[in-house]
Amino acid sequence: MPDREVLITAEDITVTYGEVTALDGVDFRLNSQEIVGLVGDNGAGKSTLIKCLSGVTQPDSGEIRIKGEAANLSNPRDAKDKGIETAFQDLALADNMTVTQNIFLGREEVQHVGGILPFLDKGKMKQRTEELLDRVNIDISPDEKVKNLSGGERQLVAISRTLLSDPDIVILDEPTSALSVEGAEQVIDLIEGLREQGISIILISHNFEIVKRVVDRMQILYQGTNAGVLPSDAERDEIVSRMVAGQPQQTA
Repeated sequence: MPDREVLITAEDITVTYGEVTALDGVDFRLNSQEIVGLVGDNGAGKSTLIKCLSGVTQPDSGEIRIKGEAANLSNPRDAKDKGIETAFQDLALADNMTVTQNIFLGREEVQHVGGILPFLDKGKMKQRTEELLDRVNIDISPDEKVKNLSGGERQLVAISRTLLSDPDIVILDEPTSALSVEGAEQVIDLIEGLREQGISIILISHNFEIVKRVVDRMQILYQGTNAGVLPSDAERDEIVSRMVAGQPQQTA
């Protein structure tokens, strides 16, 4: 198998908030058509790292490279322009708006009457929404209000929104958190399907049992530092040891 293209390289990333060091010299790599799990306990630095990769937070030091070129991700638009989309844990969906309205929120399609008067191209947005919903294999109406959807369906809508720009990389922040077993299975199936479509994924979760099912490898963070990179078939005790102690399991 030929070597995969390196899409993201983060080297020696450090982020501080006042007296608190959220990340301390963290490295990260993502290759093309790869799913990497970012695992760690609460406060390990997972959210801070993905905020750096998605342009929400700028590191105090270190370098991020996209496809080998240094990238200054000073805001989320910079990340989107580099082919990176993120579905954050809070989803940021508007309950009283339709699925189509949520997917296009802030990115509405506009036509101009006579080249002057602007109006929303609702037909085009609805058609594009139908395509995205079909892509993630979810059978709901583009006109359905988000407040009427199940937790799993809401998560799939949030992920569909990330696909609007045809990204190379999708970052998923705790996508199965608080979902039913059925909802979690829907999301897992989607993650596997996205890789088959050529999308690389960073999967953030504190539930490493979910992560192990779909990732190629997992990177573990502990109190803002690297605690190792493990294969998806790593033993449970080894993963837990690195998560709670930041070091390999000690043997007698």
